[in-house]
Amino acid sequence: MSDDTKINETMELRLNYDERGLIPVVVQDAEDSSLLMLAYANRRALEITKETGYATFWSRSKKRLWTKGRTSGDLLEMVDIRVDCDQDSLLYRVKKVGENVCHTKRKSCFYRRINTDGGLEFIK
Repeated sequence: MSDDTKINETMELRLNYDERGLIPVVVQDAEDSSLLMLAYANRRALEITKETGYATFWSRSKKRLWTKGRTSGDLLEMVDIRVDCDQDSLLYRVKKVGENVCHTKRKSCFYRRINTDGGLEFIK
């Protein structure tokens, strides 16, 4: 069995963090499957997420842990955590406790798209 097959089929959690000790986390609404945000977690952020039941991440810009919604009240309650085939990214399926996810006070961080002119436009 090749190394790729071993990691793809193992039941052992062997997360593949990058050189900074981070792993990307896609956050999805468990109710309607909409994509809410992309963030990063280190080992401690993942531990806190599992311990508390609320999504916690590593801020690459502020270089500190943060629990989404701790100050705004718009928490992300964990439903389950999924790992991709290569164990180098995670999917947090969450229940939104508040209204908004994005710091811009929107329901998702993905509120714009690239238009045909190469600029951005807001999604309705």
